[in-house]
Amino acid sequence: MATLLKFYRPFSPIRFPNSVRTIRLTTHHSHTLFFKPKPKKSSLIRCTRLSSLSSPQPSVPSSSSSTELWLYNTMSKKKQVFKPKVEGLVGMYVCGVTAYDLSHIGHARVYVTFDVLYRYLRHLGCEVRYVRNFTDVDDKIIARANELGEDPISLSRRYCEEFRQDMTLLHCLPPSVEPRVSDHMPQIIDMIKQILDNGYAYGVDGDVYFDVYKFPEYGRLSGRKLEDNRAGERVAVDSRKKNPADFALWKAAKEGEPCWESPWGLGRPGWHIECSAMSAAHLGYSFDIHGGGMDLVFPHHENEIAQSCAACKQSNISYWIHNGFVTVDSEKMSKSLGNFFTIRQVIDLYHPLALRLFLMESHYRSPINYSDVQLEIASDRIFYIYQTLHDCENVLSQNEVAIRADLIPPDTANCINDFQNIFGASMSDDLHTPVVLAAISDPLKTINDLLHTRKGKKQDLRMESLAALERIIRNVLTVLGLMPTSYSEVLQQLMEKALKRAKLTEDQVLKKIEERTAARRNKEYEKSDAVRKDLAAVGIALMDSAEGTTWRPAVPLALQEQQVTAT
Repeated sequence: MATLLKFYRPFSPIRFPNSVRTIRLTTHHSHTLFFKPKPKKSSLIRCTRLSSLSSPQPSVPSSSSSTELWLYNTMSKKKQVFKPKVEGLVGMYVCGVTAYDLSHIGHARVYVTFDVLYRYLRHLGCEVRYVRNFTDVDDKIIARANELGEDPISLSRRYCEEFRQDMTLLHCLPPSVEPRVSDHMPQIIDMIKQILDNGYAYGVDGDVYFDVYKFPEYGRLSGRKLEDNRAGERVAVDSRKKNPADFALWKAAKEGEPCWESPWGLGRPGWHIECSAMSAAHLGYSFDIHGGGMDLVFPHHENEIAQSCAACKQSNISYWIHNGFVTVDSEKMSKSLGNFFTIRQVIDLYHPLALRLFLMESHYRSPINYSDVQLEIASDRIFYIYQTLHDCENVLSQNEVAIRADLIPPDTANCINDFQNIFGASMSDDLHTPVVLAAISDPLKTINDLLHTRKGKKQDLRMESLAALERIIRNVLTVLGLMPTSYSEVLQQLMEKALKRAKLTEDQVLKKIEERTAARRNKEYEKSDAVRKDLAAVGIALMDSAEGTTWRPAVPLALQEQQVTAT
C-alpha cells in the first residue's frame, strides 16, 4: 500500500487589489488560483480546523458599495448571507459524475449552476478553490464494463474525458481540482479507520458499515427521522446490518471486480465515503460550500455529514447548496428511468450556449421541464443577443471611440446603471439569473434603437453610447458564462444548427428566397407568401430590407402556436 502522509494545508495568504470587493462590472478582474498544488504523494487526512491553519488573513478592503451575497442553505432551510470562513477565500466542493456513460442535461444543469456560482464568487473578488470529483469506482461502472468487456477504470476514464468535453462546450470553467476515487484509496481507508476507531462503524465479513444509530443528528440535512429511513438508493439490503439504514463504508472484494488492499481485506469503498475523503483531502474538514443536485440531499449528502463528523468532530460545512431537477413530463430526468437526453443529443441540434441559456432561464432551485419549444425559444433568444452585439461591434469597428463617463448621455448612463444594479441585486439574491437575463432586454433595445432607428442614428454621442452599452452587456455575459469568443462565429453556428433542425441546406434556403423574389416581382403574392410561410414552419424567418432578403433562425410556427396554447 502507498505510504500515508500528513494532511496538506490548502490555504495560503494572498492580497487582493483595492477594487475587487466592489460590484462594478467596469472593474471585473480574473484571478489566478492561490492554492498550493497537491503533493504527488498521497495525504493522510488529519482532523484539522480550517481556521487553525497558520496562514495570515488576506488584506481585503471593505467597500460601502459591496453587495452581500445571499445563498439558500439546505441545512438551515433559508437564505443566508454568505460569509466564507476565511475572508476572501472560498472552498467549494461539488459532487461530480459517476462516469459510466455520456452525461445528460440533468448533469448539465448541476454543473452550469455551480459554474455560475464559481464565476460570480470570482467576480466579487473571492479566490475560489473549486473541487469537483469523478466517481470512477462504482457498481454501475463495473456493470457497464462487464457488458462491454472492458476494464472498469479504463471505461470510466474514457467517460471522464467525454464529460470534460461536454463541460467545455457548455462554457463551464475547469475546477481547481478534479480528484478521482481510484487515486484516493489511502485517504479513504484512513478515514474509515478513524470512523471505526471513534466507534461509529462495525465490520462484518470484510465489509464495513456505518452505524447510523450512533449518530443522533442523522437526518438533520434532509429533515428525515431515523425511523423513516429505508434501505435503497445505493444502500443495499443486507440482513447482516444492525439497522437497514446503515450504509457501506467498505465492500469486500467480489470476483472480477477492481479491488484494493485494506485492513479489512481486499475490497473497494462504498459510494458515500468517497466524497467525504476527497473533500477533506483537498479542502480540509471545514470549508464553505458543498453542492450538488437535489437528489443527493438524501442519502448521499446526509451520509457524508455523518461520516465526516464521525471521523472528525470539528467537521463543518457552512452552506449546503442544491439545484432543482430537469424534468420530462413533470418526471425527474435520470438514466435509471430511461427518460433522459444526453448533452450530446441536445447539442447536436441546438448550440451549447442555447442549452446553457435554457438552463439559466429558471432559478437554479426550481424544476425545469425540458421541451423542444423551450430550446427553440432559448436558441432564438441567444441569436438575438449575439446579432445585436455583432451589429454593434461592426459599427464601432468603423469608428475610433474613447469611452469617457462624462461623455455618455444621461439616458444611456441611466440604462447602464439600472442594468448594473439589477445584475448586482439579482445575482446576490441567491443567483437569480432569470431576472438578469430578462433585464438584458433594455440595453439590447437601446443598442438596436441607436443602430437602426432614424432618431437613434441622430443621437449625440451615439458611438460612445454604443461602446458603453456593448461593454456592460459583454461583462455580464462573461460572468454568466455566455460570452462567446466571436459573435460572428457563434451566429454562423446557430444558423447551421437551425438548418439542420429544418433539414435544409443554405443553398436550398437561398433558392427559396430567389423564388419568392421572382414571385413578388411578378406580383404573385400568394406564391411569395407561401414560400415565406413554408420556411417559417421549419424555423427559417425571412427578413426584407432595402439591400434584399436575408434569413435568420426563428421558432418554428407550430412550436410558437404550441407555446401560445400552453400559456
